[in-house]
Amino acid sequence: MTNVLFIVSECAPLVKTGGLADVAGALPKALADHGVHVRVLLPGYRTVLAQVQTSKVVAEHSDLFGGPAKILAVKIADLDLLILDAPHLYNRDGAIYGDATGSDWSDNPERFAALCKVGASIAADGIDGWRPDVVHGHDWQAGLTPEYMRGTNTTVPFVFTIHNIAFHGNAPAEKLATLGLDPSRFKSDNFEFWGQISALKAGLIGADRINTVSQTYAEELLTPDFGIGMDGVLRSRQADLSGIVNGIDLSEWNPETDRNIKPFKAPTGKAANKQALRKTFKLGASSGPLCVLVSRLTEQKGIDLLLDALPVLLDNGGQLALLGSGDPKLEVALAKAAENHKNLSVKIGYDEALSHQMMAGGDAILVPSRFEPCGLTQLYGLRYGTVPVVALTGGLADTVINASPAALARKVATGIQFFPINAQALSNAFVRLIDVFADKKMWRVLQRNGMKQPVGWKASSQAYKDIYDTLTEAKHS
Repeated sequence: MTNVLFIVSECAPLVKTGGLADVAGALPKALADHGVHVRVLLPGYRTVLAQVQTSKVVAEHSDLFGGPAKILAVKIADLDLLILDAPHLYNRDGAIYGDATGSDWSDNPERFAALCKVGASIAADGIDGWRPDVVHGHDWQAGLTPEYMRGTNTTVPFVFTIHNIAFHGNAPAEKLATLGLDPSRFKSDNFEFWGQISALKAGLIGADRINTVSQTYAEELLTPDFGIGMDGVLRSRQADLSGIVNGIDLSEWNPETDRNIKPFKAPTGKAANKQALRKTFKLGASSGPLCVLVSRLTEQKGIDLLLDALPVLLDNGGQLALLGSGDPKLEVALAKAAENHKNLSVKIGYDEALSHQMMAGGDAILVPSRFEPCGLTQLYGLRYGTVPVVALTGGLADTVINASPAALARKVATGIQFFPINAQALSNAFVRLIDVFADKKMWRVLQRNGMKQPVGWKASSQAYKDIYDTLTEAKHS
């Protein structure tokens, strides 16, 4: 049995803002099949603690960045959790990363440094009779862990996964003492980044192995266009960098058993769900494909490109049901567009059950992202026979087989890719989508191909197990 400590800022089903939470909630279960016992260290946000019914206090800290804290051992949804209950850091109104206005919490450096410091303590001393063989940190919120591990006597290896390199977790240099960091390491070849403390860079420098969530994204990160200032660091660590594509929880996302929909096995079974989805979004009948989009509404996700290209879809019989929230300007623009077109319906917010209904009822799922480390919505789409229309980038490139003439002729295509990533190319993709949708026989082939794709965690969890084994064997050799 290999023991692994996950350090992560969100974990489904307890707390979720994006795909990171889905990974943190599903991967531990998949790793269990390979003899890996994962305990997930998670902040005790108000919403998380509200879901805890029974717990055991397994450690206490009298002063953790300004207040007392305790660690609760909890089991929820087949997850073995260690919840960091520190009310002065996590018990507050607003979202988990910021306040009601959308601004980051000013003490985010301390909030997630606390998570890292506790993780380092567990690595060194264990907890409740349990000791990790590997510590696995996720994104910048776990990035300072190896810095704190340096101050202990532990030799436990640290794996660092980049889910989205756009977020660095920077803090002003004045916080060096507050965060308990070694000032001698505040330099360009360690965690200093343009005069600031970079939690992300600390993780990249200090990790024994680095991975990201698709092979193409791993390659993209080595370039200035995608590396967001960290491409040089990653090139220096290229020998330790790999890409492992994400999977999805096949029990949670299963069209045959999904409690949120009218279950189905074959693409023809989507018809009843499509009718129900049109009713939910108040869309009438139409000759073209009913597209769905579930996303943060940001330029990274290509929502501005979508707005420019939408007339090509909507004016030719296509429809779009959209669920998401984000940039207020994009929210307003989408709402206005919906007022002016009967084939567009927009719901601002997020609703997990509705997202399942959209996957079940949609003909196509749109993912027009400018960059996408892996993406999960296209995997949900494949699973539910909802044909992905995606930008050619990151994990979207790795998980969707483009409906090129050759792929269509060989009947292996699963979706439509577009490149370059601009509004004109997306418009062209909509033309292709409408044409393929009109060929009902070919459309069924795309749907069936998608539903047969291996989108679960089996292969990817084995790849993580291989990394853990390599590190633990090296430690003992």
